[in-house]
Amino acid sequence: MKVVVAEKISRKAVDLLRERHWSLVTPEQMDGNLAAQVESADALIVRSAVQVNGELLSHARKLRVIGRAGVGVDNIDLDAATRKGIAVMNTPGANAVAVAEHTLGMMLAMARHLCRADRSMHSGAWDKKSLQGSELRGKTLGVIGLGRVGMEVARRARAFGMDVIAHDPFVSVTVAKEQGIGMASLEEVYAASDYLTLHVGLTSQTAEMINSDSLKKMKRGVRLVNCARGELINESALANALKQGQVAGAGLDVFGEEPVKNSPFAAMDNVILTPHIAGSTHEAQEAVGYQIALQVKEFLKHGVIQNAVNVPSVSHDEYLELKPYVVLAERLGSFLAQVSDGTLEEISLRYSGHIGEWKTELIRNGAVMGILNEALEEKANLVNAAAIASARGLRIHESRKAKSSGGSGSVLSVLLKTSSEEHLVKGAVLHKDTPRLLHVDGIDVEAPLERNLIYMRNSDVPGVIGKVGTILGKHKINIADFSLGRHAAAKAQGPRQAIAVVHIDGTVSESVLAELRKVPAIDQAKAVRLL
Repeated sequence: MKVVVAEKISRKAVDLLRERHWSLVTPEQMDGNLAAQVESADALIVRSAVQVNGELLSHARKLRVIGRAGVGVDNIDLDAATRKGIAVMNTPGANAVAVAEHTLGMMLAMARHLCRADRSMHSGAWDKKSLQGSELRGKTLGVIGLGRVGMEVARRARAFGMDVIAHDPFVSVTVAKEQGIGMASLEEVYAASDYLTLHVGLTSQTAEMINSDSLKKMKRGVRLVNCARGELINESALANALKQGQVAGAGLDVFGEEPVKNSPFAAMDNVILTPHIAGSTHEAQEAVGYQIALQVKEFLKHGVIQNAVNVPSVSHDEYLELKPYVVLAERLGSFLAQVSDGTLEEISLRYSGHIGEWKTELIRNGAVMGILNEALEEKANLVNAAAIASARGLRIHESRKAKSSGGSGSVLSVLLKTSSEEHLVKGAVLHKDTPRLLHVDGIDVEAPLERNLIYMRNSDVPGVIGKVGTILGKHKINIADFSLGRHAAAKAQGPRQAIAVVHIDGTVSESVLAELRKVPAIDQAKAVRLL
């Protein structure tokens, strides 16, 4: 494995990667030619300066993961990385304490006029009267976003004697109540807050959420802090509200344009400005570097995807539980693609039993990957499978069946519809890690999902097994397992339809398959190879 660390991270983080005896390239060793190093790299670690754009990624032949030591990924072309099947990870929460402390620092500075007092003293003045402040104790703090940072801010604000209310549709009332936080609607938070702090990501819903309309809903004299994303605030609307006294003060660490140019806040005494340094402490930088090194190590070593921004993330324990079903899904998908004819149109997945309660995105991507890699030259993986399917107009549907109290376990169903036919397969994981085929097109047939198989559809008449054995034996093909199934109900006329899945040692040639198809009772015989 080769890991390229394109920007300086902590020595502890570098040592962690060296433990695996991987080839490690640090900034001092690159000689300014990052593209040449990325060409043969398995992993790339950056901070915020290196631009991981499409041009750089065009050189990556085997890159599997990009690690961002920090939260923002604006310097990484996520679409280009996803198309190439490269997981992009960041480190949310590693600097949560640093950002929370900066937020409280902003609030204290506004409450006690610390910046103005400092400037006054440095100019030789002794101006106590105009610098009388207020206490945080007894004030209401509104927290928008109760993620890692928001929760750390709330804990510290409670220690100052503040009443904390919050808005976050993804946090339960019970969890918030345990921390002494009252949950409220966004409008209620606006109306009640003496201090308001933002800790949400940038989405289409949160972009410019602080605007002229929302500012009018706030208590007159509110103080606003933003250490999250500059784009959350309409800066001209906030500037007007500050001039009119609707907002008494603001503490801003992030801005719509960075570095800041011609900011309306630059000449305002009631605004504290810092240059995007809320997460910049020695401890936080040590933490984000070590965390991203650990995540990259776990990904390269075990395939565990943590804190990814372009693919579903799971913890190590979740991954261990999911992995056998990801393998099952991939093999069911591959099986379907190899037994189906026609142009791909639609994939449907159904999760029954315990897996229906899990994060199933990786299982879905596994099935899509198995199908696509049999049909397309462009190789899919767990990162880009859904994106490739979407780009090619392949529809994907998912459904869940709740587990029953007496259920026998988890079953994954995958249906593949093509321009000419559709097939449904079901599978399960036995003995914790063994993928098994359970069902094909209404016929129960249990078979191993591994290595080399022969899939046959035939009429349920005497002598088929013997003829198959004779033909394979003549060509010195050993049968490891022979699984049979047939429709439960007999036809009114003629024999029932049956399916056989023959597990063989070695491969089977097209000439042998052609010989099998000549048996009158055999309607179809196809080779299936599952890696």
